[in-house]
Amino acid sequence: MTYVVTESCIRCKYTDCVDVCPVDCFREGPNFLVIDPEECIDCTLCVAECPVEAIFAEDDVPSDQTHFIELNAELAKQWKPIVERKDALPDADEWAARKGKLGELQR
Repeated sequence: MTYVVTESCIRCKYTDCVDVCPVDCFREGPNFLVIDPEECIDCTLCVAECPVEAIFAEDDVPSDQTHFIELNAELAKQWKPIVERKDALPDADEWAARKGKLGELQR
């Protein structure tokens, strides 16, 4: 089992999760983070660190967001690793509670 970043991260990109990851499995896109399922060791440390509760165990991803399992795997192959914390996007707080953000994802 791996962990998955879901829709809540889009246009926020808080990187608190990156700081605690012992294997550097996060990958960074323009306005979203993903977890590389090949690198994730299922340690759960990132889950509690996410301020928008965007990270779920693969088996616990909400049913309306299961497509993020495949999306994380796909984008992890394309995006570069992020290994240290950065500032969130400038308008992250405005986007944090919004729903239906998939159309905002920049690849």
